[in-house]
Amino acid sequence: MAIYNRLPEDLDEVDVIIAGGGTSSCIVAGRLAAADPSLTILVIEGGANNHNVPTIVNPVFYLSNIVPGSKTANFYKGNKSAALADREPIVPSGGTLGGGSSINFMMYTRAQRDDYDSWKTPGWSSEEVLPFLKKLETYHGPGDAQVHGNDGPIHVSDGTFRSTRAQDGFAQAIVQIGYPEIQDLQDLKSNNGHARWLRTVSPEGSRQDTAHAYLHPLLQDGKHPNLHVLVETKVLRVLFDDAKRASGVEFTPNPDYLVATALTHPQKQTIKARKLVIVSSGACGSPSVLERSGVGSRVVLERAGIPLVVDLPGVGHDYQDHHLDILPYRTSLGPDETMDSILSGRVSAEEVITSKNERLGWNGIDIAAKIRPTDGEVAALGPQFQALWNRDFKDKPIRPLMLMGLICAYLGDPTSVPAGQYVSVGNYTAYPYSRGHIHVTGPELCDPLDFSTGFLTDKDDADVTALVWAYKKNREIMRRTAYYRGEVASGHPKFPPGSKASCVELDAALSEVEGEVKDIEYSAEDDAAIEQLVREITNTTWHSLGTNKMAPREELGVVDKDLNVYGVQGLKVIDLSIAPENVGANTNNTAMMIGEKGADIVARELGIPFSSSGPLV
Repeated sequence: MAIYNRLPEDLDEVDVIIAGGGTSSCIVAGRLAAADPSLTILVIEGGANNHNVPTIVNPVFYLSNIVPGSKTANFYKGNKSAALADREPIVPSGGTLGGGSSINFMMYTRAQRDDYDSWKTPGWSSEEVLPFLKKLETYHGPGDAQVHGNDGPIHVSDGTFRSTRAQDGFAQAIVQIGYPEIQDLQDLKSNNGHARWLRTVSPEGSRQDTAHAYLHPLLQDGKHPNLHVLVETKVLRVLFDDAKRASGVEFTPNPDYLVATALTHPQKQTIKARKLVIVSSGACGSPSVLERSGVGSRVVLERAGIPLVVDLPGVGHDYQDHHLDILPYRTSLGPDETMDSILSGRVSAEEVITSKNERLGWNGIDIAAKIRPTDGEVAALGPQFQALWNRDFKDKPIRPLMLMGLICAYLGDPTSVPAGQYVSVGNYTAYPYSRGHIHVTGPELCDPLDFSTGFLTDKDDADVTALVWAYKKNREIMRRTAYYRGEVASGHPKFPPGSKASCVELDAALSEVEGEVKDIEYSAEDDAAIEQLVREITNTTWHSLGTNKMAPREELGVVDKDLNVYGVQGLKVIDLSIAPENVGANTNNTAMMIGEKGADIVARELGIPFSSSGPLV
């Protein structure tokens, strides 16, 4: 297996270097290597090899990969923000081979047609990217077979378990609120309803990360000796020749994996690229690689003491992420109907694995929704929100305002709540208006970043308004489920004394206690308490994108339609940082599509015969 944590001495030049081993990168490397085994490819990944790591391949353990201190994630600390109640938000991203696809929630969520069309880039419309969306997947779910793939490397299925009572109860309740069940919410056009969610998990229960699906089979088959993967190593910068052509990269061992007594200052090394350098370090990582290479805003680079190669003000600009609020509830569900016993350690990981517990192949998210407010609800949200709605949503019915998912677990410190069975309902904005930035402050890896997430900073407060609306909708759905037993008060607003919205603890379903469940009446003081909660708990949805956007250079674009970086040669960016506008979906599916289309672009430019079908080999 050609995976190293130190580069072999005789490997000093390859055809293609890929800086980053994340979701998109593994697809590009795997597709190119499969199409042309003679092409020498080097993937350089900052994290460790993910091959058969139990907490990665077994879906139920996914939350352990993003807890503080985990080595499978990179943790980017944002600047303190008054909009977030003076918090310094933390944004984890993939920090192991496979990137986000190795540590994410595995929700199979596609964007809407309008999303890709809004990119306004030749070759990237919804009709033009659909073949790549189909190519990547083997789909085991319902819906129109014409919009899904049946022979791709990524399996999409139910996995090995569904918490039937939890999903059915939520489905019945959300219908009462006005959101019908839709057989396939991932057909690129359906909206304003709920669905029994599928996941990027095989029917046998294995996580479908892109390293296991695209890279490891080639690294193990003995037929691809020119595919190399260097892990536990970070790319410092791209090197350029006098003609501003990318000629290689400078890299260094990741100090997180060095023995404390070994190297205080890890040695920097270089390797040459004969044909192409691809930066694929994600929306948080790729801008830093470019800026340390001298590609970025003249002002930023001068301040950081980095010699300018090309002035590209769009690098690191326009950071976007969906804004996530997670609300916890008490339930009457049983021990085998949530993930709580596993997450809390009441059932050990070893016991779960050795007994082949059916929850091993489960992510705890069986049902979710893409939703919009009614016309009356929009009007009640005020004139500023109404104006934005009229401009961006009213005549675009397939654009959701919010996504909402039921997670069968308490997503917090399990020691902070009594032992039991909980659910958490997540609200996340589909198209937030807030924007941020991420920039280097110096030339070295150890120099801190200037990172503003921008969460909840839009001038019209539309993002806060949307999340306050979603909080109320979220709560009304849960109050109508048969297993609702009240809120976990610590995760909800601090309502004033005597409020009709106060949190409750129940011993029976609300319908049994009160009969017909009526909507909560919220006062102005209650709304203020909800807004305060939103500012205190809104965090990343791990959906960073847009920091090297694909757009005209004069519109702060960084790459063109073929993913070439403006102003230099032989350098592309292929990851979620190229997305010029957000998508109404969990973003990993879009990252996979970008990898598939990026591989197609590179193969055509290099003259490699390339199959349009789904199988890897």
